[in-house]
Amino acid sequence: MISRLLRTKPMSMLSHEAGEQGEHTLKRSLGPVNLVTLGIGAVIGAGIFVLTGQAAALYAGPAVALSFVFAGITCAFAGLCYAEFASIIPIAGSAYTYGYATLGELVAWIIGWDLVLEYAFGASTVASGWSGYFNSLMQQWGIVIPPQLTASTGTRLVLYQHQWMPVMSLPPGASDTGLPHVTAALNVIAMVIVMLITAILVIGIKESANFNSAIVFIKLSVVAIFLVVGGYFLIRHPWVAKTNWHPFVPPRDANGNFGWAGIPKGASRIFFAYIGFDAVSTAAQEAKKPQRDMPIGILGSLAICTVLYILVSLVLTGLVSYKTLDVGAPVALGIDATGVSWGSMLVKIGAVFGLASVMLVMLLGQTRVFYSMSKDGLLWKWVSIVHPKFRTPWITTTVFGIFAAVFPAFLPIERLADLVNIGTLLAFTIVCAGVWVLRVQHPELKRPFKAPLVPLVPILGIVTALYLMANLALITWEVMIGWLLFGLLIYFTYSVKHSKVQKMAKVAAAD
Repeated sequence: MISRLLRTKPMSMLSHEAGEQGEHTLKRSLGPVNLVTLGIGAVIGAGIFVLTGQAAALYAGPAVALSFVFAGITCAFAGLCYAEFASIIPIAGSAYTYGYATLGELVAWIIGWDLVLEYAFGASTVASGWSGYFNSLMQQWGIVIPPQLTASTGTRLVLYQHQWMPVMSLPPGASDTGLPHVTAALNVIAMVIVMLITAILVIGIKESANFNSAIVFIKLSVVAIFLVVGGYFLIRHPWVAKTNWHPFVPPRDANGNFGWAGIPKGASRIFFAYIGFDAVSTAAQEAKKPQRDMPIGILGSLAICTVLYILVSLVLTGLVSYKTLDVGAPVALGIDATGVSWGSMLVKIGAVFGLASVMLVMLLGQTRVFYSMSKDGLLWKWVSIVHPKFRTPWITTTVFGIFAAVFPAFLPIERLADLVNIGTLLAFTIVCAGVWVLRVQHPELKRPFKAPLVPLVPILGIVTALYLMANLALITWEVMIGWLLFGLLIYFTYSVKHSKVQKMAKVAAAD
């Protein structure tokens, strides 16, 4: 029985799928620039605009820059392994496909189901953050949306300085006493943006990629302006940075935060900021020259984003004290400190565009993983139906779009970032292990890109990912295990009976 569950997907079958063409297959239309911007589109978003400040304020202080270095190194180990796999197996599915080829069907199912935590729930989380920035921007322009329709059900909102905002987003020291209050009914803004992005994804991958590339250009411009304005201010006022960066590693508090131990804690929380570079690998079946372009897309986007995160975290904690950064828009708070009046609005515009592209890539990634699982017989056939005109998996894209739109509309999502983090880190662990296994089992395979120093790089990737997972809250582990048990119920009641690999094995045994 165990041997059945650990059957791997033959490399010959993967090669055949990679070469398929026709109206029932995904359209190959993405080049290296599209793939790099796809990765940047997913990575540059919530991490820069929200999580940087929160991680500094709650866990690491100015040393949050070192947290990004720690998380970036972990991603680099995994990214090298992803790049090798993507060059060998250029089909949709990401970590799911790689696990299927090396570690067996049961492991592949677990990782495919686990990726829902990363992509679908991640898109829902980002939708909530997007609605907050969008609503704030609209109010700054004099457009007031009924506050009851701007946040998740039950969220308490107050009218502060002529703007409706969640109570938790009030500036440090501000009180809600005596301010007008309302309670949100549902987040219509989040629902609308997710459905719009879902429509773009249904229309076509090339259109989605071009839309994403345009957004990436806008938000990178905003990040560059923040770095230039903030950096210039710090050069002219070096005493400000000296004051705010001292001590660079704050002393450890009673809760075990800050100090040197706070750096990996901060890294485990900001890992959400790196989600996205691995989503590039889900588009492998839509790349023009995947063997060459996939490593460029994965490693290129990861390198660019890591450098930007470190620079932004240093400038941000230099401009204002890390103690004041546990707010909804920390980068806007930072640029306000420079005295540049238009800075806050610019950051909000960048966040609106930036978070939209994050949702696009996350929803793209999840539908491609489920497309691959359905093609393998592990999920229902309707999941992999491709639209004859648009050549996209339109049914599953629509279903996931509706799910991702409804979820943030009614439910406040406070611990979801940790859930997304643990899902991503588990995927990284399996991909790193898979590269090592494949090198041992199939040393003869042609590898257009080879991860260096195997098995050292995969081992370091596994160890660092597991270490970051260990720093997450216990409730995160409990929810993930519960989610995986629910997925295993589907696997043993449906997937085992319809698996193409299992059917092939039965035919071979009968012969």
